[in-house]
Amino acid sequence: MKALICKEFGPEDQLVVDEIDAPAIQPGHVRIDVKAGGLNFPDLLCVRGQYQFKPPLPFVPGTEGAGVVSELGEGVEGLSVGDKVLFNTPVGAFAEQAVVPAASVTPIPDTMPFDAAAGLTIVYGTSYHALKQRADLKPGETLLVLGAAGGVGLATVELGKAMGARVIAAASTDEKLAVCKEHGADELINYSTEDLKARIKELTGGKGVNVIYDPVGGDYAETAFRGIAAGGRHLVIGFAAGEIPKLPLNLPLLKMASVVGVFWGAWAGAMPAAHKQNMVELFDMFEAGKIKPHVAGTYPLESFLDGFNALSGRKAIGKVILTP
Repeated sequence: MKALICKEFGPEDQLVVDEIDAPAIQPGHVRIDVKAGGLNFPDLLCVRGQYQFKPPLPFVPGTEGAGVVSELGEGVEGLSVGDKVLFNTPVGAFAEQAVVPAASVTPIPDTMPFDAAAGLTIVYGTSYHALKQRADLKPGETLLVLGAAGGVGLATVELGKAMGARVIAAASTDEKLAVCKEHGADELINYSTEDLKARIKELTGGKGVNVIYDPVGGDYAETAFRGIAAGGRHLVIGFAAGEIPKLPLNLPLLKMASVVGVFWGAWAGAMPAAHKQNMVELFDMFEAGKIKPHVAGTYPLESFLDGFNALSGRKAIGKVILTP
């Protein structure tokens, strides 16, 4: 089968597309003919050797995908050959076939395209868990989304609106903010040309935002936190800016606010029933038209570097998809 292969940790231009043997089926596992794979920021870190998880070399990168079940391992129940599914896996999605544990496979609605499904599990799963379980976002609260035009950011804009919040989207260009507006953002902040703290104060009448969704880190984290409301929650999602910020701890004290870590993967593994319920609710939102996964670009496997560059250069608006 054709696959994207990482032979050594380093820049993504060292990856190669080659023919390899298809993985063997195992008890409790499912073979999937992959139709689309979702590219995520952790995939970049993984191939560079900068992620907390370092798979043995060589490996096929890719943590999520969608396709059709082609074979069931011994003992698998609840799935059938021919089912349309999405899946998540530590590695292996960027190939023509993937073999993953049945517990990591979820049937998708017939109305959901494969490219949308491939971009659903991690970005919407992370964002919904963050807003629902970690922030306990309430209708009528104000949600600030940093990096709002990225994969998780745009998902959060949609989910915040679906949950009844007033959503302020912050991004680096007017083009990105226009897409955020199309996906439901109530207010917009261009933090390349506007003062983030001042605009938060202006848009909230000086009260501050109740919840901050922060996948960016860097200098924006402290600036945004200074605009948080009393009793607010700052969700730490990741550090796309590259720098892990250091927050002065007098700020949570004075604001009576919380800094809340979000590690969706660990939570989903520890709480599978709650994760499954979240996915059911996400599918319901999709079929109701409340969420519409936005695909920034779809790239054939041979053009993987264009997809990686779109993500690493922060040019992608929405989700980047690879199609083996």
